[in-house]
Amino acid sequence: ALVLPDAMPRAKEPVSHQLRVAKLLRSIAAPLLLVLAVLGSILTGIATPTEAAGVGAAGALLLALLRGELDFAALHDIAKRTTRVTAMVFMILIGASIFALVFRGFGGDEVVQAWLEQLPGGVVGAFIAVIVLMFFLGFVLDFIEITFVGVPIVGPTLLSMGLDPVWLGVMIALNLQTSFLTPPFGFALFYLRGVAPDTVPTSAIYRGVVPFIGIQILMLGLLAAFPELATWLPDRIYG
Repeated sequence: ALVLPDAMPRAKEPVSHQLRVAKLLRSIAAPLLLVLAVLGSILTGIATPTEAAGVGAAGALLLALLRGELDFAALHDIAKRTTRVTAMVFMILIGASIFALVFRGFGGDEVVQAWLEQLPGGVVGAFIAVIVLMFFLGFVLDFIEITFVGVPIVGPTLLSMGLDPVWLGVMIALNLQTSFLTPPFGFALFYLRGVAPDTVPTSAIYRGVVPFIGIQILMLGLLAAFPELATWLPDRIYG
């Protein structure tokens, strides 16, 4: 009789653990299906990346509807935010196109190409120079501006020097992601500061991102040493 009270809670522990696992699976199932639908439609060729964005938007609306969180006020807020972001992106795109047109009209692309080709180390030296430049640009510019303005200037030159476009794109994206986390100007740090409570000091946020910066720098080194980490899967899918 004295043993049974102690044994009963132990018998309930597996059930409680199973409930927690089931709750976790239910919470991640819908977002995981949404990710699979977007990426799967691209990888299988059913949709282009732009069309896949529509798939993701429709899936997100469906999930909100199933959860009872979709009403006119939510739709109004979604439309307002989407219009604002879309207008910003297109203004940047128009400005970047005008800048690129003027830049190429005055022979700027030829100057950049000549400068990169004259750097010591050949293609390796040119690539390192671009990566370092992109890293510092990530302190003051957002990903969209760098993609629309900076990459079209240096990208063609690096590709003409024989670099794989998939590997180059992954390296630039990972490099910018590292830049956005690096104090004191990282964009991601400002986002974290905005959502963190006032009891969390900014210095704690800076210390907290250090391991992640180290991991991303390690990944940059691994991708530089083994490009197949970035190119193997696309080669297997698209041949």
